[in-house]
Amino acid sequence: MTPPDPEALRADCASCFALCCVALPFTASTDFPVDKAAGTPCRNLEPGFGCGIHARLREHGYSGCTAYDCLGAGQKVAQLTYGGRDWRRNPGTAREMFAVLPVMRQLHEVLRYLAEAAGLARDAGLPRALRDALRRVSAHVDGLTRGTPAELLAVDVGAVRAEANPLLTETAERVRAAAAPGRRDSRNHRGADLFGARLRGGDLRAANLRGACLVAADLRRADLRTADLTGADLRDADLSGADLTGALFLLQPQLDAARGDAATRLPGHLARPAHWVR
Repeated sequence: MTPPDPEALRADCASCFALCCVALPFTASTDFPVDKAAGTPCRNLEPGFGCGIHARLREHGYSGCTAYDCLGAGQKVAQLTYGGRDWRRNPGTAREMFAVLPVMRQLHEVLRYLAEAAGLARDAGLPRALRDALRRVSAHVDGLTRGTPAELLAVDVGAVRAEANPLLTETAERVRAAAAPGRRDSRNHRGADLFGARLRGGDLRAANLRGACLVAADLRRADLRTADLTGADLRDADLSGADLTGALFLLQPQLDAARGDAATRLPGHLARPAHWVR
């Protein structure tokens, strides 16, 4: 089966029904100025599903919105799962549609990781068995995203992740080992609490930072080439001047939640956040 088109794993808000602006809850905090319950439209949502303050979200205290990325789940729910029927004209679908969105978002995240792993495995010439397994699991997950609403709500996302994670971990370990032979064991920070850590200028090449808490960490000019950043929490981390070339499994929302500047070096498939210092 042909892997999903990479473009299908990118948000296309024009093809969605502002599902994230309604389905998801948020709490008054540094990320949002007010509380909003799940299933309640954001007060900035316009009749045509646009955002009235989209160009000024951070200015109005909605930085959490700028760090959210559905990875293409929104338009798939809107256009494929519900065939273009929006929740305003079809209110009977609303509650179910809002429940389907987070399931689809998680499946798309797994697909995004699998797609990157497949590319890494191909480029690094990793074992055929691993490449075949990545394709097989990707096809399975892609098939799940094409189910009916009832089928999607019945998906055990934990089981899906459990199937994919060993393959993602093996891919990352092999790539890291090739990038920094003999160093990966001493750079295992998986799940580490590095909140506010002073890592300025640190040599973190090929480090395992999978699931690490790097909130508000000082990573200015740090060398993060080929580091595994799967699920690392980079909220308010300072990446100014850092080198993230070849960073593994780094997603756009992680960058959008961090700080950086024009000197920060990024993987080619990721965009420099608009709010970073130029």
